[in-house]
Amino acid sequence: MMSDVRRIRHWIGGRPWDAPAARHGEVYDPATGEVQATVDLADAEEVDAAVAAAARAWPGWRDASLTRRTQVLFGFREIVNRRKQELAAAVTAEHGKVLSDASGEVTRGLEVVEFACGIPHLLKGGFSEQVSTNVDVCSIRQPLGVVGIVSPFNFPVMVPMWFFPVAVAAGNVVVLKPSEKDPSASVLLAEMWAEAGLPDGVFNVVHGDKPAVDRLLAHPEVRAVSFVGSTPVARYVYETATGAGKRVQALGGAKNHMVVLPDADLDLAADAAVSAGFGSAGERCMAISVVVAVEPAADALVERITQRMATLRTGDGRRGCDMGPLVTGAHRDKVAGYLDAGVQAGATLVVDGRNVVPDGAPGGFWLGPTLFDRVAPDMSIYTDEIFGPVLSVVRVGSYDEALALVNANRYGNGTAIFTNDGGAARRYQHEVEVGMVGVNVPIPVPMAYYSFGGWKDSLFGDTHAHGTEGVHFYTRGKVVTSRWLDPSHGGLDLGFPTQS
Repeated sequence: MMSDVRRIRHWIGGRPWDAPAARHGEVYDPATGEVQATVDLADAEEVDAAVAAAARAWPGWRDASLTRRTQVLFGFREIVNRRKQELAAAVTAEHGKVLSDASGEVTRGLEVVEFACGIPHLLKGGFSEQVSTNVDVCSIRQPLGVVGIVSPFNFPVMVPMWFFPVAVAAGNVVVLKPSEKDPSASVLLAEMWAEAGLPDGVFNVVHGDKPAVDRLLAHPEVRAVSFVGSTPVARYVYETATGAGKRVQALGGAKNHMVVLPDADLDLAADAAVSAGFGSAGERCMAISVVVAVEPAADALVERITQRMATLRTGDGRRGCDMGPLVTGAHRDKVAGYLDAGVQAGATLVVDGRNVVPDGAPGGFWLGPTLFDRVAPDMSIYTDEIFGPVLSVVRVGSYDEALALVNANRYGNGTAIFTNDGGAARRYQHEVEVGMVGVNVPIPVPMAYYSFGGWKDSLFGDTHAHGTEGVHFYTRGKVVTSRWLDPSHGGLDLGFPTQS
């Protein structure tokens, strides 16, 4: 272990975990390529300790009044808001996205916290009086217990916040396993929970890789698991955790299409394609990675996209650049490999991101915005989720051909259509087989009071994140039928009860 860099520790039972770790990972500064910290990697023992701390805290938090829970939630919101720039700086330092993007990530996470502050209303049950003679029925929702969250590297603040504010507000206790690539933000969030007065053990953080995830999926006291990541891992998490009897929502990969009809405002569409394709270096599950240009708009659209790409400044996210580096050198090399594959498959490489001159250190994990034209659906740059700054243009002859292309794709996370034809837009949102749809909006991420999630291989499980579906995921229903006897009662009745 390197002694001249800081150590990032687990957070268990309301404090940093002091026990020595058998394994460590390296955390890089993507803009320099240098190791800036080491992170403790959990094995089964550390996960067990975190689950045990959560289980001890659950009875008290479950029985805390809704007033008490919302007071903590409101306090947490104020602290996160006050320390927003600190969180954003931690994200930029370890992920690489530019500071403005990191700050926006924190803001979107805060929206879910604000939604969860309304948990007293969200947990209201129903009541029916006199369903039978002197019989009343009510429904209530109660927390599950210990829940696990496994979050990805691309949104180290926002994605965990899709889940844990709702889980905590509903009376659950949490074990968060963030990405080991950019773990510092999760520890900052744990500190903020403690400052807000959350009881020790209600929110825990264990860093790690596959051994930590596997133990979390198998642990008998973990009742539910929320996951965001690639589709193969999402499927594995879903199958493993459901096989262990757990409730699971596993959000997987994406290949998001932006359909541009000939009547669209092509300047607006080009702005949207560049913004949604290269924000956060394309490391977004909602990034636009395919532009489906309906002829005769393709030539003019590609020209406009190319012009806008020439204005982008790639570099250190702390220097006011438009796009930062990729998260690791290995990931940068993997994405760069797709450029050779696209050329070999016959696509036209319009802008080659390998030629970028970054505003940053030479050792940074740089790859500039890349544009391919005349991409075919059988090419790997189309079929694979590249998760980098690579935008592909597929040319089609009609709306029907565009719709068929989108619906044939294995993923169904997000999509957009750009058009000035209201009828075409309405038809598209009705016919497209995708979970989130934007009309002249390139990244249709819903607000916190709606739920986030895709279709097909973009989601395993039936429940989307946050919104009312999130509340239902982290609670289970109970129906109570009651009769309070009055003096007129008398006699036995062995017949089946009926509504009389």
